[in-house]
Amino acid sequence: MSVRTAHSMQQGPDDAALELRRALSPSEPVLVLYFAGGARDHAALAFAMRLAFPGALVVGCSTAGEIEGGAMLQGSVVAIGLGEDVVRDAHAVVLKDLRARKDLRDALEPLEAHFGRPLAKLDPARYCGLLLVDGLSGAEERVIDRLGDLTDVVIVGGSAGDDLAFQRTFVAADGQVYSDAAVLLLLEPAAGFRVLKTQSFRPLGRTLRVTQADEETRTVHAFDGRPAAAAYAEAIGTTPSDLPAHFMRHPLGLMVGEEPFVRSPQQVKGESVVFYCNVREGMELMVLEATDVVEDTRKALAAARAELGGLSALIDFDCVLRALEIDSTGKREAYGGLFAGLAAAGFHTYGELFLGHVNQTSTMLLLR
Repeated sequence: MSVRTAHSMQQGPDDAALELRRALSPSEPVLVLYFAGGARDHAALAFAMRLAFPGALVVGCSTAGEIEGGAMLQGSVVAIGLGEDVVRDAHAVVLKDLRARKDLRDALEPLEAHFGRPLAKLDPARYCGLLLVDGLSGAEERVIDRLGDLTDVVIVGGSAGDDLAFQRTFVAADGQVYSDAAVLLLLEPAAGFRVLKTQSFRPLGRTLRVTQADEETRTVHAFDGRPAAAAYAEAIGTTPSDLPAHFMRHPLGLMVGEEPFVRSPQQVKGESVVFYCNVREGMELMVLEATDVVEDTRKALAAARAELGGLSALIDFDCVLRALEIDSTGKREAYGGLFAGLAAAGFHTYGELFLGHVNQTSTMLLLR
């Protein structure tokens, strides 16, 4: 299989791109995905990566940490090259001006022209999508919801990061970088594929109903008619002042059947709680409790690989909050070991995408 991964710690854009080019040789990928952390010139890197892989479609983004095989990295550039025996066809579009954009249809026309049919007519058993979004745009829900209206193709991805500086994040396509934008990449894998969503929480049976919220700022002012911080704190047996210390272990989840779609709180602001993703009025959210992230991921990955019947490449979008939890519990080596020996690449995100925008989750695309 013509799949290779590599990483570079070089800070110079030309040096990093050249090192990655050499590491991915002698294969000639048709698609290169790269994920770049650290204080670097992202525009110069995007241009250098395009020059380094002139025969490939090159897509990337900035990160809050990078993943290659069993290594969790910081400040590197990770790349994965996929050959035509793994990806039969691929095309990408840039969705610009996300905050002001009301519709996506016109931006998607190049995809429909490339694949020769409307997105609504693409076979979801044959095609899949990857979505990289400016992680500070606040537009993830709107974008993924609108895409879900236009196609049945399953789309996974992540929100670009900037090493927890929360100042500016970038997505990149064909040698250019963008903020307030997203890159949508549609793939036709040459063999089978599977999408995996995994998180490590169990519901505690305590529900909080959102009764007052500002969706634009992702702020909940009231749960069950009470100040949000006080109601949340009572549900987990603590005080509003101590609530942030419990955020990582006790986020909230929108339950779909028995599966939680995690909404992670960011901060207490007065009597309100600000979240990392959208929480709407009327939502009923379950209080969650963390479980074993290593064991849960091991089981989910093993089941997906068995169902797929083989694995040539894995693209991983892993929440930065998961990375912080893994580090705080001393599980970095054990977690990385789950991916050792695999042609895996990805990054730590500001949010994960799968049927919506979620947190403290890992979404993966597995290619056979």
